[in-house]
Amino acid sequence: MKISGIFVYPIKSLGGIPLETALVERRGLQFDRRYLLVDEKNGFLTQREFPKMATIGVSLSETGLTATAAGFESLSIPFETDGADRVSVRIWKSVCDALVLGREVNQWFGAVLETDCRLVFMPDDSERQINARFNQGDELVSFADGYPLLLIGEGSLEDLNGRLEEKLPMNRFRPNLVVEGSEPFAEDRWKNVRIGQTVFRLTKPCARCVITTIDQGLGETAGKEPLRTLSQYRMARDVFPDSLEDLDLEKTAVLFGENLVPENPGHFLKLGDQVEVLDSKA
Repeated sequence: MKISGIFVYPIKSLGGIPLETALVERRGLQFDRRYLLVDEKNGFLTQREFPKMATIGVSLSETGLTATAAGFESLSIPFETDGADRVSVRIWKSVCDALVLGREVNQWFGAVLETDCRLVFMPDDSERQINARFNQGDELVSFADGYPLLLIGEGSLEDLNGRLEEKLPMNRFRPNLVVEGSEPFAEDRWKNVRIGQTVFRLTKPCARCVITTIDQGLGETAGKEPLRTLSQYRMARDVFPDSLEDLDLEKTAVLFGENLVPENPGHFLKLGDQVEVLDSKA
């Protein structure tokens, strides 16, 4: 088994960036979901409310990000945040500090999404902890929903696509790491894996939401798939009938992919790295 895809999403819920190599940090892959769009009450915005967010492209340079949207001039977002106001932002049940980007940046996103919003950045001294049930000691996450990384096997998507009338691309599920050569849903059984020099702990399966029904190219809801089909064979109560409490899962949660925590961050991953299963779940 090997890594066939590496992706980061610098601004949560906006376009992803495929990479050939990426540095693993405590919070996840470098640059991944360190930026977040918030509303006037500093609550987080995602494609759940604004599907059009999927169509905003993001690219990386040495000095910052560039955001692009059809009908608008591109926007440069420098990494430099000196003098930025610090606010508390809310994401799910978490509240953490963030730095507010400049007026020009916020006006651009407001115009594209047609709503009042601000872009914020999570500085290194803002520490958002992962779920205490799975936290083995001061383990952090960025603005991702709950955990540093998401991994999906190509075999799992192939299995799903074999049940759908129209095949879906992997980008519907917005993974960080894609594995080639594994059996369908083999990742459900992994407990610890080594990829390159990094050891990852698989905390819990990923419960999927309506973002999986949004066409990432069009920024529009494309129907009820894949949730309708996944609900027929990937509900938590069917996949993990005896482990729902241990995995902190609702019985009707629809599962696809596994959440990861890096146990020895500081190393680079690259495409083609071997995936070695060190330990499996009972």
